[in-house]
Amino acid sequence: MELDNSKTTIDKIVHIKESLPKKQRQLCDYILKNYQSIGLMTIKELANNAKVGISTVMRTINALGYENFNDLRKDLYDESFSFESKWTLKKSIEDIRKWGGEAPTLVQVWNESVNLLNKSLDSSLMENFGVAIDLMEKSSHINVLGTRPYKATALYFEQLLGEFYPKIRQLSHDTEVIYDRILQFEKDEILVAFAFEPYTNRVIEAVKLAHELGNDIILITDYISCPVISCASVTLRVEVSKEHFSIVPLVALIEALVIEIGKRSSEESIKKFKRLEKTLIEKNVLFSY
Repeated sequence: MELDNSKTTIDKIVHIKESLPKKQRQLCDYILKNYQSIGLMTIKELANNAKVGISTVMRTINALGYENFNDLRKDLYDESFSFESKWTLKKSIEDIRKWGGEAPTLVQVWNESVNLLNKSLDSSLMENFGVAIDLMEKSSHINVLGTRPYKATALYFEQLLGEFYPKIRQLSHDTEVIYDRILQFEKDEILVAFAFEPYTNRVIEAVKLAHELGNDIILITDYISCPVISCASVTLRVEVSKEHFSIVPLVALIEALVIEIGKRSSEESIKKFKRLEKTLIEKNVLFSY
C-alpha cells in the first residue's frame, strides 16, 4: 500500500492499520491510544507495553515507511509537541488541600471532569464539529445509535434536538431490528453513532452497513483506533477517563451540537420552543404560577 507522505504519522497509522497482520494492528492500536508518550519510550518499552515482539515493532515501522524506530519516535514526539503548543490545555483545578490525607470524592471527580473537557477540546474536534453540523443540516433525517451506557447519550441527544428539530430518529431502543431500519435509509439520511470501548458488535456492524449503503456517518468515539473510524464521514473524538466512568465531555459535545443547530435555524427553533412551552403549560405538564 502506497503511503501519502503529506499525512501525519497518526494519519498514516489509521490509514494502513487494517491492512496489517493481527499483531501489527495491536501495536498500531496501542500507538494511537498512547502516541503522546511514545516519544519518551525505548523500542523495548514500546514492545512490552503493546505486548508484541520487537520484530513486530520493526515490521510495523517499515510498513509505515520508516527505516528505524528513532525516526518514528521523533515524528510522533513532534506531532504531540506541536499539538500541545498550538492548543494549550488549560490546567485542571490546582492541587487542593487534602483533608485527612485524601481529597473528597466530589472534588476528585470534579477535577477529572474539568481535565477531560480541556483535553477533548482540540483542533481536530473544533474542525470536525463544523463538518458534522453541515452534514446534519443537509440530511433528510438524523438517525442516532448508542448501546449499553451510551444508549443514554443517544437518548439525551434525541431529547434535546427533538424539542425543535423533527427530523431525528432513535435506533437505540430495539437493536434487534437495527439492520431492518438501516436498510430503509434514504441516501440523504445520516447515522450518528456513539462507539466507545468496549465496542459492541451491534454498533460496529450497524456503522459498517450504513457505510456500505453509502450513507454519511458521524462517529462519536474515544480513540482513533476505533475499528470503524475508516467508515466515518467525520469523527468527533472526546477524552475518556482512566480513573472513573464519565460522560461529561459527551454531554458537553451533545449540547454544543444541539445549540449550534438551533442557532442556524434560530427563528423557526424559537417558534417551536414557544409553541411547545405554551402547550405543556396548557396541558398541565409544566408548573405555572
